[in-house]
Amino acid sequence: MDWKSLEGLLSGANKYSTIFGRIWLSIVFVFRVMVFVVAAERVWSDDQANFDCDTRQPGCKNVCYNHFFPVSHIRLWSLQLIFVTCPSFLVVLHVAYREERERKYRIKHGEQARLYDNTGQKHGGLWWTYLLSLFFKTAIELGFLYLLHLMYDSFKLPRRVKCGVSPCPNVVDCYVARPTEKTVFTYFMVAASMVCVVLNLCEIFYLITVRLLTMKRQGRPTVRTASKRIISENKDLM
Repeated sequence: MDWKSLEGLLSGANKYSTIFGRIWLSIVFVFRVMVFVVAAERVWSDDQANFDCDTRQPGCKNVCYNHFFPVSHIRLWSLQLIFVTCPSFLVVLHVAYREERERKYRIKHGEQARLYDNTGQKHGGLWWTYLLSLFFKTAIELGFLYLLHLMYDSFKLPRRVKCGVSPCPNVVDCYVARPTEKTVFTYFMVAASMVCVVLNLCEIFYLITVRLLTMKRQGRPTVRTASKRIISENKDLM
Protein backbone atom coordinates (compact mmCIF):
# COMPACT_ATOMS: atom_id res chain seq x y z
CA MET A 1 0.00 0.00 0.00
CA ASP A 2 1.24 3.46 -0.92
CA TRP A 3 0.66 5.39 2.30
CA LYS A 4 2.42 8.42 0.82
CA SER A 5 -0.37 8.82 -1.71
CA LEU A 6 -2.96 8.60 1.04
CA GLU A 7 -1.14 11.30 2.99
CA GLY A 8 -1.12 13.54 -0.08
CA LEU A 9 -4.87 13.13 -0.52
CA LEU A 10 -5.59 13.84 3.14
CA SER A 11 -3.45 16.97 3.13
CA GLY A 12 -6.23 18.55 1.07
CA ALA A 13 -8.73 17.88 3.86
CA ASN A 14 -6.26 19.23 6.41
CA LYS A 15 -6.70 22.75 4.99
CA TYR A 16 -10.32 22.83 6.15
CA SER A 17 -9.73 21.24 9.56
CA THR A 18 -9.71 22.84 12.98
CA ILE A 19 -6.70 22.56 15.30
CA PHE A 20 -8.11 19.27 16.61
CA GLY A 21 -8.33 17.90 13.07
CA ARG A 22 -4.73 18.85 12.32
CA ILE A 23 -3.53 17.13 15.50
CA TRP A 24 -5.62 14.08 14.57
CA LEU A 25 -4.01 13.87 11.14
CA SER A 26 -0.51 14.20 12.64
CA ILE A 27 -1.18 11.37 15.09
CA VAL A 28 -2.60 9.16 12.35
CA PHE A 29 0.49 9.47 10.16
CA VAL A 30 3.25 9.86 12.74
CA PHE A 31 2.12 7.48 15.48
CA ARG A 32 0.02 5.02 13.50
CA VAL A 33 0.96 4.81 9.82
CA MET A 34 4.73 5.23 10.37
CA VAL A 35 4.81 2.75 13.27
CA PHE A 36 2.67 0.38 11.24
CA VAL A 37 4.89 0.55 8.13
CA VAL A 38 8.30 0.74 9.81
CA ALA A 39 7.90 -1.71 12.70
CA ALA A 40 4.57 -3.51 13.05
CA GLU A 41 4.57 -5.11 9.58
CA ARG A 42 7.99 -6.63 10.24
CA VAL A 43 6.95 -8.04 13.61
CA TRP A 44 4.00 -9.90 12.05
CA SER A 45 5.80 -10.78 8.78
CA ASP A 46 6.75 -14.30 9.91
CA ASP A 47 3.74 -14.83 12.16
CA GLN A 48 2.31 -17.99 10.61
CA ALA A 49 5.70 -19.50 9.75
CA ASN A 50 6.86 -19.31 13.38
CA PHE A 51 3.56 -20.52 14.85
CA ASP A 52 4.59 -23.94 16.17
CA CYS A 53 2.55 -26.81 17.62
CA ASP A 54 3.51 -29.98 19.54
CA THR A 55 2.49 -32.24 16.68
CA ARG A 56 3.46 -33.05 13.14
CA GLN A 57 -0.07 -33.99 12.09
CA PRO A 58 -0.56 -32.59 8.56
CA GLY A 59 -2.88 -29.59 8.54
CA CYS A 60 -3.06 -29.23 12.33
CA LYS A 61 -0.75 -26.24 12.50
CA ASN A 62 -2.60 -24.30 9.78
CA VAL A 63 -6.03 -25.07 11.21
CA CYS A 64 -5.00 -24.01 14.71
CA TYR A 65 -3.47 -20.78 13.42
CA ASN A 66 -6.63 -19.91 11.47
CA HIS A 67 -8.73 -20.76 14.52
CA PHE A 68 -6.89 -18.46 16.92
CA PHE A 69 -5.97 -15.74 14.38
CA PRO A 70 -8.91 -15.51 11.94
CA VAL A 71 -7.75 -12.08 10.72
CA SER A 72 -4.18 -10.86 11.01
CA HIS A 73 -3.62 -7.78 13.17
CA ILE A 74 -1.78 -6.18 10.27
CA ARG A 75 -4.65 -6.61 7.82
CA LEU A 76 -7.17 -5.44 10.40
CA TRP A 77 -5.14 -2.30 11.12
CA SER A 78 -4.73 -1.67 7.38
CA LEU A 79 -8.49 -1.74 6.92
CA GLN A 80 -8.95 0.45 10.00
CA LEU A 81 -6.54 3.11 8.75
CA ILE A 82 -8.16 3.12 5.31
CA PHE A 83 -11.74 3.31 6.57
CA VAL A 84 -10.99 5.87 9.28
CA THR A 85 -9.45 8.29 6.79
CA CYS A 86 -12.19 7.91 4.16
CA PRO A 87 -14.75 10.25 5.87
CA SER A 88 -12.26 13.11 5.49
CA PHE A 89 -12.69 12.85 1.72
CA LEU A 90 -16.37 13.80 2.16
CA VAL A 91 -15.20 17.28 3.14
CA VAL A 92 -12.82 17.50 0.17
CA LEU A 93 -15.59 16.40 -2.22
CA HIS A 94 -18.02 18.90 -0.73
CA VAL A 95 -15.52 21.74 -1.14
CA ALA A 96 -14.86 20.61 -4.73
CA TYR A 97 -18.62 20.70 -5.36
CA ARG A 98 -18.75 24.26 -3.98
CA GLU A 99 -15.84 25.36 -6.13
CA GLU A 100 -17.52 23.96 -9.22
CA ARG A 101 -20.75 25.79 -8.39
CA GLU A 102 -18.73 28.98 -7.81
CA ARG A 103 -17.02 28.58 -11.20
CA LYS A 104 -20.32 28.12 -13.05
CA TYR A 105 -21.86 31.05 -11.16
CA ARG A 106 -19.01 33.37 -12.21
CA ILE A 107 -19.28 32.26 -15.83
CA LYS A 108 -22.97 33.10 -15.78
CA HIS A 109 -22.89 36.36 -13.78
CA GLY A 110 -19.37 37.67 -14.36
CA GLU A 111 -15.99 37.36 -12.67
CA GLN A 112 -16.89 39.77 -9.87
CA ALA A 113 -19.94 37.76 -8.80
CA ARG A 114 -19.51 35.46 -5.82
CA LEU A 115 -21.74 32.64 -4.65
CA TYR A 116 -19.64 31.90 -1.55
CA ASP A 117 -17.46 34.20 0.53
CA ASN A 118 -15.10 31.27 1.04
CA THR A 119 -15.75 27.83 -0.45
CA GLY A 120 -13.82 26.20 2.38
CA GLN A 121 -15.58 27.99 5.21
CA LYS A 122 -17.51 25.60 7.45
CA HIS A 123 -21.06 26.92 7.31
CA GLY A 124 -24.28 25.58 5.88
CA GLY A 125 -24.04 22.15 4.31
CA LEU A 126 -20.25 21.96 4.65
CA TRP A 127 -20.56 22.30 8.43
CA TRP A 128 -22.90 19.32 8.54
CA THR A 129 -20.64 17.32 6.22
CA TYR A 130 -17.64 18.02 8.45
CA LEU A 131 -19.59 17.11 11.59
CA LEU A 132 -20.90 13.87 10.08
CA SER A 133 -17.38 12.92 8.99
CA LEU A 134 -16.27 13.20 12.62
CA PHE A 135 -19.11 10.96 13.77
CA PHE A 136 -18.22 8.43 11.06
CA LYS A 137 -14.54 8.43 12.07
CA THR A 138 -15.39 7.96 15.73
CA ALA A 139 -17.79 5.10 14.98
CA ILE A 140 -15.23 3.37 12.74
CA GLU A 141 -12.48 3.65 15.37
CA LEU A 142 -14.69 2.22 18.11
CA GLY A 143 -16.03 -0.48 15.80
CA PHE A 144 -12.57 -1.76 14.89
CA LEU A 145 -11.44 -1.66 18.53
CA TYR A 146 -14.46 -3.74 19.50
CA LEU A 147 -13.82 -6.13 16.60
CA LEU A 148 -10.17 -6.58 17.62
CA HIS A 149 -11.16 -7.28 21.23
CA LEU A 150 -13.95 -9.62 20.13
CA MET A 151 -11.69 -11.70 17.88
CA TYR A 152 -8.88 -12.17 20.39
CA ASP A 153 -10.77 -11.83 23.73
CA SER A 154 -8.26 -9.17 24.82
CA PHE A 155 -5.47 -7.01 23.44
CA LYS A 156 -2.80 -9.21 25.03
CA LEU A 157 -1.40 -12.02 22.92
CA PRO A 158 -0.83 -15.33 24.79
CA ARG A 159 2.46 -17.17 24.71
CA ARG A 160 0.75 -20.55 24.39
CA VAL A 161 -2.67 -21.68 23.21
CA LYS A 162 -4.33 -25.09 23.44
CA CYS A 163 -5.84 -26.37 20.23
CA GLY A 164 -8.09 -29.39 19.76
CA VAL A 165 -9.52 -28.57 16.34
CA SER A 166 -9.67 -31.35 13.73
CA PRO A 167 -7.44 -32.75 12.18
CA CYS A 168 -5.30 -32.45 15.33
CA PRO A 169 -5.11 -35.93 16.98
CA ASN A 170 -5.80 -34.47 20.45
CA VAL A 171 -5.47 -31.20 22.39
CA VAL A 172 -2.03 -29.85 21.52
CA ASP A 173 -0.01 -26.86 22.71
CA CYS A 174 0.76 -24.20 20.13
CA TYR A 175 3.23 -21.35 20.64
CA VAL A 176 2.89 -17.80 19.35
CA ALA A 177 5.99 -16.13 17.95
CA ARG A 178 7.13 -12.89 19.66
CA PRO A 179 4.08 -12.56 21.95
CA THR A 180 5.52 -9.80 24.14
CA GLU A 181 6.62 -7.66 21.20
CA LYS A 182 3.24 -8.09 19.50
CA THR A 183 1.41 -7.24 22.71
CA VAL A 184 3.39 -4.00 23.04
CA PHE A 185 2.57 -2.95 19.48
CA THR A 186 -1.08 -3.92 19.94
CA TYR A 187 -1.44 -1.75 23.05
CA PHE A 188 0.36 1.09 21.29
CA MET A 189 -1.97 0.98 18.30
CA VAL A 190 -5.02 0.73 20.55
CA ALA A 191 -3.81 3.71 22.63
CA ALA A 192 -3.21 5.79 19.48
CA SER A 193 -6.68 4.88 18.26
CA MET A 194 -8.24 5.96 21.57
CA VAL A 195 -6.37 9.29 21.41
CA CYS A 196 -7.87 9.83 17.95
CA VAL A 197 -11.34 9.08 19.35
CA VAL A 198 -10.84 11.66 22.11
CA LEU A 199 -9.69 14.25 19.55
CA ASN A 200 -12.74 13.56 17.40
CA LEU A 201 -15.05 14.03 20.38
CA CYS A 202 -13.27 17.26 21.34
CA GLU A 203 -13.65 18.55 17.78
CA ILE A 204 -17.36 17.64 17.74
CA PHE A 205 -17.88 19.51 21.01
CA TYR A 206 -15.85 22.46 19.70
CA LEU A 207 -17.81 22.73 16.44
CA ILE A 208 -21.20 22.55 18.16
CA THR A 209 -20.16 25.06 20.82
CA VAL A 210 -18.85 27.56 18.26
CA ARG A 211 -21.99 27.12 16.17
CA LEU A 212 -24.28 27.79 19.14
CA LEU A 213 -22.27 30.85 20.21
CA THR A 214 -22.34 32.21 16.66
CA MET A 215 -26.10 31.73 16.44
CA LYS A 216 -26.50 33.49 19.79
CA ARG A 217 -24.39 36.46 18.69
CA GLN A 218 -26.34 36.76 15.46
CA GLY A 219 -29.60 36.70 17.36
CA ARG A 220 -30.76 33.43 15.82
CA PRO A 221 -32.75 31.35 18.28
CA THR A 222 -31.36 28.00 19.33
CA VAL A 223 -33.66 25.01 19.83
CA ARG A 224 -33.94 25.72 23.55
CA THR A 225 -34.72 29.42 23.19
CA ALA A 226 -37.16 28.73 20.38
CA SER A 227 -39.05 26.22 22.51
CA LYS A 228 -39.22 28.72 25.39
CA ARG A 229 -40.57 31.36 23.03
CA ILE A 230 -43.29 29.01 21.76
CA ILE A 231 -44.30 28.11 25.32
CA SER A 232 -44.51 31.78 26.34
CA GLU A 233 -46.57 32.60 23.26
CA ASN A 234 -48.97 29.78 24.07
CA LYS A 235 -49.35 31.10 27.62
CA ASP A 236 -50.18 34.54 26.27
CA LEU A 237 -52.84 33.07 24.03
CA MET A 238 -54.34 31.22 26.97
